[in-house]
Amino acid sequence: MPISAAVPARVLTVAGSDSGGGAGIQADLKTMLAHGVHGMSVLTAVTAQNSLGVQGAWELSVEAVRAQYRSVVDDIGVQAVKTGMLSSAVLVEAVAELLVGTDAPSVVDPVGVSKHGDPLLAAEALDSVRTKLLPAATVVTPNLDEVAQLTGIHVEDEPGMRRAAAAVLDFGPRWVVVKGGHLPGAPVDLLTDGTEEHWLRAPRHDNRHTHGTGCTLASAIACRLALGQDVPTAVRDAKAYVTGAIAAGFPLGAGIGPVDHGWRTRTG
Repeated sequence: MPISAAVPARVLTVAGSDSGGGAGIQADLKTMLAHGVHGMSVLTAVTAQNSLGVQGAWELSVEAVRAQYRSVVDDIGVQAVKTGMLSSAVLVEAVAELLVGTDAPSVVDPVGVSKHGDPLLAAEALDSVRTKLLPAATVVTPNLDEVAQLTGIHVEDEPGMRRAAAAVLDFGPRWVVVKGGHLPGAPVDLLTDGTEEHWLRAPRHDNRHTHGTGCTLASAIACRLALGQDVPTAVRDAKAYVTGAIAAGFPLGAGIGPVDHGWRTRTG
């Protein structure tokens, strides 16, 4: 079979490792494969993690993170960058500086805690996220807990999502997706740049195995941007992909299993 010489779109994830394979770098690369792009990675931290929670985390040095990033971007190039777990103020600030110097859209998932409630971002790093990382973002994708961390706004309904989105936009990203999946009723997300509003609704699937949803959504958005879509189309298509992955989520271990990143091609 002849090998195509066409080079696929290239997407870089800057995030932590999930040894259980459901979130973090592992989820990002699976999502990128599912979208037909070439996934690359900058590792920021190593976690000991399974279906029950995070048992340990070890941060890499700024020098190691910067060297990985420059190695990939300067030689291979990127069409989009996604960030996840950055853990400390020094890493947040270093990655923000790298994003500003990269001519590609960036999707920032402001990871604060794991699915099990384990802290993944130092409290003192929040100000760096607000003042350095968010202004560098094309799209930022906070869930309601992360919105509360960043803005102090505790969202209880859709009008609250609108207020929260405005508060996040005040920090400087071009677009924000406030993820409302933890609200009662059908899951709804709000995408806005302060002028346009897109309310994205989907059915709620009765499946507790949802580990990795945030990483997966942000990565899927980055993939769609790298493939040339505009932000509203990219977010809409990414949400459809994640909704299917949640529906197909499967049990692993004794706790919360992952979403199924390969649900579109699963044959058995």
